[in-house]
Amino acid sequence: MATTDNGHTAGTEVPGGAHAKGPFPPFDPATFAPQLIWLAVVFGALYVLMSRVALPRIENILEARRSRIAGDLDDASDMQQKAQAAGVAYEKTLTDAKAKAQTMAQQMRDQLAAEAAAKRKTIEDELNAKLAEAERGISATKAQAMSHVREIATSAAADIVAQLTGKPADAQQIAQAIAAAKA
Repeated sequence: MATTDNGHTAGTEVPGGAHAKGPFPPFDPATFAPQLIWLAVVFGALYVLMSRVALPRIENILEARRSRIAGDLDDASDMQQKAQAAGVAYEKTLTDAKAKAQTMAQQMRDQLAAEAAAKRKTIEDELNAKLAEAERGISATKAQAMSHVREIATSAAADIVAQLTGKPADAQQIAQAIAAAKA
């Protein structure tokens, strides 16, 4: 506490050096009316200050935030629709590509099968021609051999008779015997 010129300390002392006795000033019923008036004045000033300055600023901030959130939601919705459209387009492109690949594969299989069939047909024709040629050759050789069988049989029979009898055989009699055996 501070001291004054006359040696007294300043503070809660009342003039004359005695301490004030009585209730705490905010709780003193004699000061209620001025306190209530000041409360109303300060509250009114604070209300006016808040309603005219602070609340509009807060409302502007909240409105800007609402509009930004709404814009972001609209952008997100647009992006989602674009993504879904891109997904549908991707699926369609993928389906088209698969169908085209299957068509190309089927065409390639058909083409290769046709080429293989043509080669097989060519080879079969060549083999059939060679087989026919071989059969003609065999038939000709067989016919030629068969035409000489009679001569060979006659000659062999004559040789066998000559060996057995020691005399040459008669070719006319051998030919008649072979003809009779054939019939």
